[in-house]
Amino acid sequence: MPPAVVEQLEIQHKYEGYIKRQEETAKKFAQGEGKSIPADFDYDGVPGLSGEIREKLQQVRPRSLGQAARISGVTPAALAVLMVYLKRGGSRQGRKS
Repeated sequence: MPPAVVEQLEIQHKYEGYIKRQEETAKKFAQGEGKSIPADFDYDGVPGLSGEIREKLQQVRPRSLGQAARISGVTPAALAVLMVYLKRGGSRQGRKS
């Protein structure tokens, strides 16, 4: 086999697990893209978000996880925390009284 083909096969094998995890993560976020966030959602009630990310989310008030993902500085980890919180019904607990 030509050296370039061998190199490509080695690279594919080496990064196969990483690529698979990234694809699964991307698929989860794509499914959550349309997940709505209530307009009066209280981001202070979400444990695990940094103060900086909370502030950005409160300023922008994204209507969906997809919009939140496009806010500069909002990390994939923060989106995962927010997605889990919303999925578990935290939207009811996170609302301001």
